[in-house]
Amino acid sequence: MKSINTSHWILSSIAAALLAACSPAQSGASATAAPQDSEPKQEAREPEMATGFADKKAVVTDQFMVTAANPHAVEAGYKVLKEGGSAVDAAIAVQAMLGLTEPQSSGIGGGAFILYWDNEQQKLYTIDARETAPKEATEALFLDQDGNAPPWIEAVVGGRSVGTPGVLRGLELAHDKWGKLDWQPLFKDAIDLAETGFEVSPRLAKLVKSEINPGVKKLPIIANYLFPNGEPVKAGSTLVNKDYAESLSLIAEQGADAFYQGPLAEKIVDAVRHSAIAPGVLSTKDLAEYQAIIREPVCDAYRQYQVCGMGPPSSGGLTTLQTLGILQNYDVSSWQVNGEEFAHYFTQASRLAFADRNQWIADPDFVSVPVEGMLNDEYLSKRAKQIGREDMVKAKPGLYLKPEYQQDIAYERPNTSHMSIVDSEGNVISMTTSIEMAFGSTVMVEGFILNNQLTDFSLTPMDEAGRKIANRVQPGKRPRSSMSPTIVLNQSGDQVVHALGSPGGSRIINYVTQTLVGLIDWNLNMQQAIDLGHVTNRNDYTALEKGRDIATLKAVLEKRGHEIKVIDLNSGIHGITRLPNGQLQGGADPRREGIVMGQ
Repeated sequence: MKSINTSHWILSSIAAALLAACSPAQSGASATAAPQDSEPKQEAREPEMATGFADKKAVVTDQFMVTAANPHAVEAGYKVLKEGGSAVDAAIAVQAMLGLTEPQSSGIGGGAFILYWDNEQQKLYTIDARETAPKEATEALFLDQDGNAPPWIEAVVGGRSVGTPGVLRGLELAHDKWGKLDWQPLFKDAIDLAETGFEVSPRLAKLVKSEINPGVKKLPIIANYLFPNGEPVKAGSTLVNKDYAESLSLIAEQGADAFYQGPLAEKIVDAVRHSAIAPGVLSTKDLAEYQAIIREPVCDAYRQYQVCGMGPPSSGGLTTLQTLGILQNYDVSSWQVNGEEFAHYFTQASRLAFADRNQWIADPDFVSVPVEGMLNDEYLSKRAKQIGREDMVKAKPGLYLKPEYQQDIAYERPNTSHMSIVDSEGNVISMTTSIEMAFGSTVMVEGFILNNQLTDFSLTPMDEAGRKIANRVQPGKRPRSSMSPTIVLNQSGDQVVHALGSPGGSRIINYVTQTLVGLIDWNLNMQQAIDLGHVTNRNDYTALEKGRDIATLKAVLEKRGHEIKVIDLNSGIHGITRLPNGQLQGGADPRREGIVMGQ
């Protein structure tokens, strides 16, 4: 069964800082990662630097469960579920809190993709709350006067990179359809904590010190907030955000319209259009006319399950399914967990899937995406036969179609967060939410940070031969994403087995796919699968996670021709499994500060 959706250079100091960036034993127990040294010259394409690894244990509950990247957010979602709220109600509370306590990753100034399982209808829905390019944006948005695209680092900070935020409209749409509690009280915990202040976590403190420069006086709001008295916020200190409390109070009282229309919308637009660095073209009309969209999920069989994800404009669902579809041709369960054979074939399958991703996937409202062809079993079987004992070095896109557009030459660095939630009625949320690079555009307005998602478009609209690129900037278009919220159903498609997702830029796809292999092929529990040492390949080089057992494969993979880099691979996977006995089992990524709570 297949379900198919056809339809800067700022200052030299901050540039250096951004170039360096990457990205419990009992219910509710928080395990904060101990700091560890990251690569001194971490690869420029990493969305958020690593801050450590902490052992965590799977949590089992009977009725409901929530897992997300910050303890305050999980506690807020837990309270909503305990009060009888739905998974959607809890997601709103979680997102409101994440925007306060994990501001580098997501917030109301960003966008999201939401998978929702309606247990009564036994039907899966997906909501596209991705940002859109402003109506005044052109294909030349990021080009200089000579028609040249800047280095990505020159595009990321400032108003030019800000897309129309979508997450609140997405949550509003979900709440209108599946919410049980009133909208307003769902924001109360975040409002209260913003007013009284929250304790800065070691992770946030380290990221502020590493990724934001207090000397950026051209963007004083974020500098003043994160560098009170000119010093970076310290772990254990109290951070108050009364502006955010006021913004959330307005949204709680008046609904999402308070964000998209009126004084708050005007302040957002003013901050973007009058940014001292790279002013943007966002307008009040862009905000007023933004709409979240319900789209069909993309689903395909893998072993005895149906794996479902988000379709375009996210590349996550399709690329995950293509990678699994290629691996379907091998007896993965017979391979050693995270052994040489797996690492080789997994990276080759990923190469092939990423080659297709870069060729074909963009906003389906602007580009025809050959989804059916990409998931065709015969096609994927032929792709699998291209894998040999040696690294293929560079995979080419397949399919029998003549490319209408050329391969994308964009970089993607979503700084992101993921939550998985199951309510007492069996409804399930798998939601990935993002403001893109760490601390987004660094344009901060009324207590929240605005995204820089427009840099997920190709910075140049054409290749060197003058041929159009599918994922180029166009007015009203949604940039391609790698966010991969995933829900796994049983063979008959009437019960959720797993819900999971991750941050991590374009590596999200590899993180999620490897976790699925752990769950399905190796029968690991959710925490064990999340804990696996990462291996990634985006049709470039093979990366092995520094400090994990898988890094010992460097020599044997090099003998197979792989270019190997051993680096920090900073995921943030949060997932829930419905066990055969009906209980819920949750896991939180040891690379971040998230927890699992339930009852």
